[in-house]
Amino acid sequence: MASGGDVAGAAGLELAADVVHLDPESAVLEAMLRGWVRQQHTRFLNEEGTIKPRVFLVRRLVEFTNQYPWQWSPADGEAFIAHLRSPSRGRPIAMSTGRGYETALALFMEYLTDRRYGWVEQCLDQFGRAPEQIFHEDNRVAHVAEYEGRPGRRPLTYDEVQALFDAVDGRVERVRTRGRKGGA
Repeated sequence: MASGGDVAGAAGLELAADVVHLDPESAVLEAMLRGWVRQQHTRFLNEEGTIKPRVFLVRRLVEFTNQYPWQWSPADGEAFIAHLRSPSRGRPIAMSTGRGYETALALFMEYLTDRRYGWVEQCLDQFGRAPEQIFHEDNRVAHVAEYEGRPGRRPLTYDEVQALFDAVDGRVERVRTRGRKGGA
């Protein structure tokens, strides 16, 4: 019998009771993903912009590790991000993208390890292993810089915006004092 409470996304609501699956690992993974989607829908998250990319990312990690979430360890998450950041990939991900990926995967693992959903018990009963958090404070990209993108694309600081407006105001005043057309 599937375990878990009656909260949206719980194992007990996602897995059919008394059904023997030919491929139980895949069946549980698909039920986990359905449950996570349901849980995110109850939080009114956007399907196209948030939920689908997150689910796709989890599927990428499953493919990369050739393992299921209850088999993952922090080393798997780290290897996945390192692979995506590797210059040998042709176009490595940016630091901010890596942080976003880590956050999305940490949220998935947080959902799985939350006892209210019953996935820990389900995995222990069926596979003898429970999912564990793969990203934590010590292995996540630290957010230390005010802006991490390309320098030419960073937003202006308050002082830079003020200097810009002061320069424009000064230019307007110079045009007005000349008494020329367009200065009124």
